[in-house]
Amino acid sequence: MLSPSAALAAKSRRAPTSPTFPAGFLWGAATAPHQIEGNNTASDLWFVENQQPTIFAEPSGDAANSLLLWERDLDLAKGIGLNTYRFGVEWARIEPEKGQFSRAMIDHYRRVIEGCRARGLAPVVTYSHFTAPRWFSAQGGWTNPESAMLFARYCTRITQALGDAIHAVITLNEPNILAILKPVLPPKVWEIQKLAIETAARRLGVEKFVCANVAGIDDLPELQKGLLAAHTAGRAAIKAVRADLLVGVSLAMLDDQALGSNSIRDQMRAELYGAWLELAKADDFIGVQNYERAIWDAKGRVAPPPGSTLNWSGSEVWPGSLAGAVRYAHAATGRPVLVSEHGVGTEDDRVRAAFIPAALAGLKQAIDDGVPVLGYCHWSLIDNFEWIFGYKPKFGLASFDPVTFVRTPKPSAAVYGAIAKANALTGS
Repeated sequence: MLSPSAALAAKSRRAPTSPTFPAGFLWGAATAPHQIEGNNTASDLWFVENQQPTIFAEPSGDAANSLLLWERDLDLAKGIGLNTYRFGVEWARIEPEKGQFSRAMIDHYRRVIEGCRARGLAPVVTYSHFTAPRWFSAQGGWTNPESAMLFARYCTRITQALGDAIHAVITLNEPNILAILKPVLPPKVWEIQKLAIETAARRLGVEKFVCANVAGIDDLPELQKGLLAAHTAGRAAIKAVRADLLVGVSLAMLDDQALGSNSIRDQMRAELYGAWLELAKADDFIGVQNYERAIWDAKGRVAPPPGSTLNWSGSEVWPGSLAGAVRYAHAATGRPVLVSEHGVGTEDDRVRAAFIPAALAGLKQAIDDGVPVLGYCHWSLIDNFEWIFGYKPKFGLASFDPVTFVRTPKPSAAVYGAIAKANALTGS
């Protein structure tokens, strides 16, 4: 039986023309504020995590304590050999009450950005990574007609304060994620999500409480409408402050493959990404966040082939999915691509160590074929709070001790770091 490394290597695509990536290629790792900072008490999801009933396996708590230990994270990224750090500014910390902006927290994120620059890390900053202030979601969140204006106001404040030192902005993280999860999650999970947000609304004495990644299935059409409007308004607000700042949105994207003559693949692509890819045509880049492929026949998604390497949730680990998603994103938008997330959830780091170079070989082949790719950000820098699943999934290049918060790089970090430092596929 093949080892995980050998099995993954066997799935890699044809060899690229050259092992060397373009000059100035961004080699990064990604994080999200709520998932690593800890004690994000003014946020909507903190409120939902800490109630009963809740959809969350456990609350986020201290997370990796990165609000205080952000320098350790930057040192870790630099030590691995990266030149880019993708992280988020937390709206709930910056505007904890409607119209009340925290100068102290804006200054905090300024220090993080300056810390990136001091270490030679290009700061790619996400303005909204799922979480929002509790007051925002308590007025209906992104389903509220006021949401786009409020997000634009926030984008203006952040860009005025921080925009001069930011390399690129991602307005919204995976705003299409619930559309992708709609056919995947069983009805009972959607029922529990609906009950959780209804409980939150009742506790706060409001009519409607909706989060970007915790909502009832009936909320999805209005949620998508609000997020689409917010990206458009946010982009305009950012450009009004700094016209030359690169702005895009990141989408959760499968590598959708057709099986049989009546495959529903194209229908699913239109449903999962269509409106967002159309909107992204006006952006400076399209952020692609890919973790797996989906094979569609005439009836739906096909199960992974027998003998496949599987991740923590039972989904197939397929290195070629990254290049497939990147090729499609560029073809559909005409925009350069930033791989804003890509990784594998597994406790077996041998799988990750084999997965990264195999996936990057496919990405380099796409570049050789003419797809403009700005960079690659691995998810994640460290193991973190993975939303409703708590701390069980392990995506990090490094682990952390939940008591001492010491970060410990895994062997996969050295594999990835060698590629990043060489700006080339090693061993080629």
